[in-house]
Amino acid sequence: MATILRDWSYRYQWLYDGISRLAALSVGGEARFRQLALQGLTIHSDSQVLDLCCGSGQTTEFLVKTSQNVTGLDASPKSLQRARLNVPQASYIEAFAEEMPFADNLFDVVHTSVALHEMQPQQLRKIINEVYRVLKPGGVFTLVDFHAPTNPIFWPGISVFLLLFETETAWELLKTDLAELLAKTGFEVIKSTLYAGGSLQVIQANK
Repeated sequence: MATILRDWSYRYQWLYDGISRLAALSVGGEARFRQLALQGLTIHSDSQVLDLCCGSGQTTEFLVKTSQNVTGLDASPKSLQRARLNVPQASYIEAFAEEMPFADNLFDVVHTSVALHEMQPQQLRKIINEVYRVLKPGGVFTLVDFHAPTNPIFWPGISVFLLLFETETAWELLKTDLAELLAKTGFEVIKSTLYAGGSLQVIQANK
């Protein structure tokens, strides 16, 4: 069970940003962390890109540098308000990830960063199905999220982090094979890479 620090981190942007920067040191800093899931992708200026569960626009900031058609989706009005101030070049939609108000086969790229661990298992499956629906044939779903560490040295760090800032859904994700779940939905997993002693995973999958 998460502590009050979780609520504070969502309430106070400076605290959330500080935690993000500290956690990102394990992969070389926040700028590198925000671009981990984008490595190797070809995104053109006219590509239709969805930043799913965009939060305050931390990765949206990098996406708008490559495409003029970036949409950020989030269920939090407060986060979207911050995103619009931080990255006004994108357009934003307030909606739930499992019920996206988009047409089929719309996006070339769907990206999400450390958001899937917030979802209940049934909710997670609905979201993956929705991502598959809104992606164009040949489109790419790219994500970064927690993973059970493969290096024992990283277990204490991620355990403390999850206890302080996350809920039981994050622990559930550590037991979930996301690549297998994507494959069962119909995706072709083209890249699955672990970072920070295995405590972070990056997956890229084609529709």
